[in-house]
Amino acid sequence: MLHSRAKCLLGVTFSLILLIFSLSSFARQDSDSIIEKKIKILDANEVIFGHISDGHEFHFISFFSGGKEHPISIPLPVILYSPGKGITTFMSSEFHHGERTVKGYALLTDHNIERWGLNSKKFSAGQIVAVNENGQPDTGVKVYDFSITRNVVQMLIALALLVWVMLYIAKKYKKGEGVNTAPKGIQSLLEPVITFIRDDVIKPNLGHKYEKYQPYIQTIFFFILFNALVALIPGTANVVGNIAFTGFLALTAFIVILFSSNSHYWKHILWPPVPLGVKFILIPVEILGIFTKPFALMIRLFANMLAGHIIIICLVSLIFIFGTLNTIAGYSVSPFSVAFVIFIYFIEILVAFLQAYIFAMLTAVFVGQAFEGDHHEEKVHL
Repeated sequence: MLHSRAKCLLGVTFSLILLIFSLSSFARQDSDSIIEKKIKILDANEVIFGHISDGHEFHFISFFSGGKEHPISIPLPVILYSPGKGITTFMSSEFHHGERTVKGYALLTDHNIERWGLNSKKFSAGQIVAVNENGQPDTGVKVYDFSITRNVVQMLIALALLVWVMLYIAKKYKKGEGVNTAPKGIQSLLEPVITFIRDDVIKPNLGHKYEKYQPYIQTIFFFILFNALVALIPGTANVVGNIAFTGFLALTAFIVILFSSNSHYWKHILWPPVPLGVKFILIPVEILGIFTKPFALMIRLFANMLAGHIIIICLVSLIFIFGTLNTIAGYSVSPFSVAFVIFIYFIEILVAFLQAYIFAMLTAVFVGQAFEGDHHEEKVHL
């Protein structure tokens, strides 16, 4: 009964929105010229990719005054090197959001790329290129960007927060709080999480060597978790949704797996215990599996953390897209968009814990497989 009423309500709401758009389209016979002259529809692609990509500033909001856009942002240091100019440093605010060139360099924007006729596949918004004396891009000059971008700054902030929290908890234990007495505050919040990762992730997969790998697995889990939670604050960057971030974590896992391997692991890969005819098929698959495991870690974390942020921005963008077409439609869509955004935000908190757990779990599994023979030897001795 309740389900049918909900379906009916959704049908009525959708019908009203369609009716509003129909009346709006009939009332505007010269809508094309009006939109071209007075209405600038929100570029959702620019907003989405501007949020999920890295940048040289923290951009919070923009307001219009005197017919111009005035963004509110925090500039970050720009550190560039090119063979002809050497090292150049300045603040990103000197670019004036791509409107000016600074010391022979220009910050590319979608407008600049289109104005200069640059290849959009080779150049992207946010990239810094060298310019000649006429202010035109000099594609022949190689520019190495070592700037402290917002992803780097936010990752350092999350790291500092993680270190501070863990040192604070460690001091509590050193004083006997949580040992002789019940844990309190943030100590009581994180202790069950640490115990859960140790007892349900590390011990079952790493066996008698769990103490050796526990610092690494625990660090991986909380580093991903803290970065993912900080990224949910409006105005921050989606660090965990950056392929370079997840790629580095996967690379560290790959190195740990290789250094943890033994002869039994490589024998199983290079000469698996299967019939001779199957070996020639299985050996290339096993060798490929050495690289696909960390690659899967990288892509899984990247895709899942990126998808949630894109959904949130799309839902928020719907308000402005509908509002530029029709004011009533914008107000009508707003409650639904806000409600879904709040819902997705709570889901993203759950996803942050879940993805940190999955990455830690799979890393423990892959490392445990690398010294799988040691488990068998332990069982024989027992």
